[in-house]
Amino acid sequence: MVETSKEAAHRAASDAEHIAWVDEQDNLLGALVRSDLRERGLIGRGTYIMLFNSAGELCVHRRTLSKAIYPGFWDVAAGGMVLATETYAESAARELEEELGVSGVELTAHDHFFFEDTGNRLWCSAFSAVWDGPLRLQPEEVLEAHFMPIDQVMQEIAQKPYCPDSLAALKRYLRSQGGHVAKDA
Repeated sequence: MVETSKEAAHRAASDAEHIAWVDEQDNLLGALVRSDLRERGLIGRGTYIMLFNSAGELCVHRRTLSKAIYPGFWDVAAGGMVLATETYAESAARELEEELGVSGVELTAHDHFFFEDTGNRLWCSAFSAVWDGPLRLQPEEVLEAHFMPIDQVMQEIAQKPYCPDSLAALKRYLRSQGGHVAKDA
């Protein structure tokens, strides 16, 4: 699959966004352009929104190949980098609407944790929401999406490439729920 000019333009605009730059304790140090933050190995803030339907199934989606980190990987959460002017909750609401077209839902805050992987150092805040309406995918970021039972998701993570940062958020969420998804997430 070849990156379209629209995806390339979206990636360039995304890389130029001013992202919250934080220290090891999640204290705000300022704002940096996303690409600078990543290239310098500095710490940013990220949000992860696990979207469930009322049957307790989780929305999983596949990232476009133009994504800077984990291109083409499957993802168990909508989300992204927190802009310098946003709170975690504001970022979560924005990202959920941008990526999956879901707005006006109650976001439940769950966990706040540090995640580190090659090229990805983040303070993360995880949220969940319940939605039974249609999804409107952002074509520059999301190739496809569907709801799946958690057991099936957990089987798939051994077979397909899934984003490790959102998997960390999901696993922490499931542990906090005793391994089960509450129907009202």
